[in-house]
Amino acid sequence: MMESFLAEKDGYVVAVVGATGAVGQTMLEILAERNFPVSELIPVASSRSAGSTVEFKGKEYVVQDLEKFDPAGCDIALFSAGGGTSKTHAPRFAEAGCYVVDNSSAWRMDESIALVVPEVNPHVLEMARENRIIANPNCSTIQLVVALKPLHDAVPIERVVVSTYQAVSGAGGKAVEELAKQTTQLLNGQSADINVLPARIAFNVIPQIDVFMDDGYTKEERKMMDETRKIMEADIAVTATTVRVPVFYGHSESVNVTFSGPMDADRARELLADAEGVCVVDDPKGEDYPMPSMAAGTDPVWVGRIRNDYSSFNSLHLWVVADNVRKGAALNAVQIAEILIRHA
Repeated sequence: MMESFLAEKDGYVVAVVGATGAVGQTMLEILAERNFPVSELIPVASSRSAGSTVEFKGKEYVVQDLEKFDPAGCDIALFSAGGGTSKTHAPRFAEAGCYVVDNSSAWRMDESIALVVPEVNPHVLEMARENRIIANPNCSTIQLVVALKPLHDAVPIERVVVSTYQAVSGAGGKAVEELAKQTTQLLNGQSADINVLPARIAFNVIPQIDVFMDDGYTKEERKMMDETRKIMEADIAVTATTVRVPVFYGHSESVNVTFSGPMDADRARELLADAEGVCVVDDPKGEDYPMPSMAAGTDPVWVGRIRNDYSSFNSLHLWVVADNVRKGAALNAVQIAEILIRHA
């Protein structure tokens, strides 16, 4: 067991940066649900939200202004406030002696920063002892690697092809509102207003998440490809197509995996059923399989439709679903914080 990061005490001073956003709100809920030992909670946000209140364990807390906030005395800060904000303020918190768990993409591919999914690579947290900044991976990457890890440990993976079906909540609260508004407009014979996403999302799918890069991939696809290799600590060939679908919460992924040796569906099903953080729902005869409606509001990574790929030697298909706001962001961050306070 790794040496403790924080001294043992009855409670810890926890700042939630971006506390008024969807992920920040879910972080507060999960801290309460999991009885994280908080001696003092400090909600922090931009000046626009400063002075408003958030609720934690039945009490109201006034949101502090990030620009003015002094992080001295904070033990852990959970950041969900965007990459630019993190680049500016995470080092400031770290220099004050606080461990920062950052949900943005700002630090993920920095070689000196730990990119952590607790079920997959908790050991890399050792890197954080010096710089005190820890990166939370992309939501779609988290659920992918949780499903891949037990299989890779049994038979090393050579290649992964993943296509995502990502909920609008991954683009923020305004995208959720846009889907609801467009659906109402179209059902009432009106034209749909498009303000947040690059195209109409109601009754449609959009094969673009984030901006396009010069090679034709989107930034979201590149994140999945690069982050998967870093987290898995393996030279796995990964390619991705990321798609936005008209679902409010819960990302789904169609995953094709090629192994370096024999791996069949039955063995994969057994390995995944025993894996930490995974729930297998795979009953073709009963037409039972994971769906976003099942995953929304839950913590596991749900896996089903496990089957042999008869077109490619040593290959399998998987269907992977998770709540993108919980396991894909807030829960993963809190799980990292739990490791930081864990004692033998």
